[in-house]
Amino acid sequence: MTGTSATANMKTNRRRPVFGRMYPAMARALDEGGMAERRRELLAGLAGEVVEVGAGHGVNFAHYPAEVARMVAVEPEPRLREQAQAAAAGAVAAVEVVPGLADRLPTADRSVDAVVFCLVLCSLPDVAAALAEARRVLRPGGQVRFLEHGRADTRGLARIQRVLDATIWPRLVGAERPVRQPLQQPPLRPAASRGTPARSRTSRRPDRRPRP
Repeated sequence: MTGTSATANMKTNRRRPVFGRMYPAMARALDEGGMAERRRELLAGLAGEVVEVGAGHGVNFAHYPAEVARMVAVEPEPRLREQAQAAAAGAVAAVEVVPGLADRLPTADRSVDAVVFCLVLCSLPDVAAALAEARRVLRPGGQVRFLEHGRADTRGLARIQRVLDATIWPRLVGAERPVRQPLQQPPLRPAASRGTPARSRTSRRPDRRPRP
């Protein structure tokens, strides 16, 4: 591997071996607890070409509607990406699984109809940069769809989240922070709400084409 290719590989891969082993089991437990229905709601009505940021092991692929013609699944963790490639074979849409990061999507300007973030924003070091990148790749009138958790509303559970956040959790799962409030970031604040364990929202890119 040349120096240039090694640098490019570092920019598109984030090795988190513990998280790569843990996450599929965590996702199954979440889905059994009702997250599967949240995933279906998040993706309902999508059509055309879609980018999913942080696709993990492809847990969302089965929930994409048939109207999605093509989907680019961006995942930086190599173990999860390999599992996503296997999951893509059973998807209704044509899925291309690629390495990449939220702030450097391997997609051309104004080339997709929707960008999806599912339980990903809580792990990003710069949410605003990721959303700016989503805006770059969206066609006019395109959508950003996201599903996120937040800090618990109950004092006891919030305290547990703070302890995990300050000790073992980042070491186990990488940058994911249990107490981060990604929906309170400035680009998302108008759509934020509190009181539910997971929230999904849609944001649409304005169509700035001149009117006839």
